[in-house]
Amino acid sequence: MITLRALEPDDLEFLYALENDRDIWGVSDTLAPVSRHALRQYLAHATEDFYVVRQLRLVITTEIGSPAVGVIDLFDYDPLHQRTGVGITILASQRRHGYAQQALELLKNYARQVLRLHQLYATVGDDNKASMKLFRAAGFRRVGTRQAWLRTAAGWQDAVEWQCLLMPPTATQK
Repeated sequence: MITLRALEPDDLEFLYALENDRDIWGVSDTLAPVSRHALRQYLAHATEDFYVVRQLRLVITTEIGSPAVGVIDLFDYDPLHQRTGVGITILASQRRHGYAQQALELLKNYARQVLRLHQLYATVGDDNKASMKLFRAAGFRRVGTRQAWLRTAAGWQDAVEWQCLLMPPTATQK
C-alpha cells in the first residue's frame, strides 16, 4: 500500500537525487543538473495553490513516514477544459513493485473527487514500454501518436498520447 503526500523541506536530498538522475532526463525534458539551491527555492513554493501555479507534485511513499519511492506530477493545468498532464517517476531501485500503478490510481481519485478534473493526459516516448503498459493498465486510452515529437541523443522519436476521462460524459457528449 502506498500513500501520496505533499512535498516537505526534508525531501531536498531525495529530490536532488531524483532530478539529477541522468537516466530519466530523457523522459522529463531535463538537460542539465539541478542545484540544491534551486530545489530549496522550489520546495519553499511547493505548497502554493494548484489552481494558481497550475501544477502539483506529490511524493509517493510506501507508508506514512517512510522514505520516498517516487513522485507523481500534475502539470499544465488548463482551468477552462479541466484537464492536466500527468507524469510519474519511481526511483530505479523501487521499480517493478506496483508503486506507480497504485500511485496513479490514488491520483486519479484525487483528481476526480478533490480537484474535480475532467481528464488527465500523458505523453510517452514510443520506446517506453513500461510507461505505456502502466497507463493502459490505469485505464488511459491511447489516442494518437505525435511523429518525431521528442528529441533524443539518438535522434527524433515519436510520442504516444494517452488520455483518461475522469468524469462520465453527459448525454450531449456521447
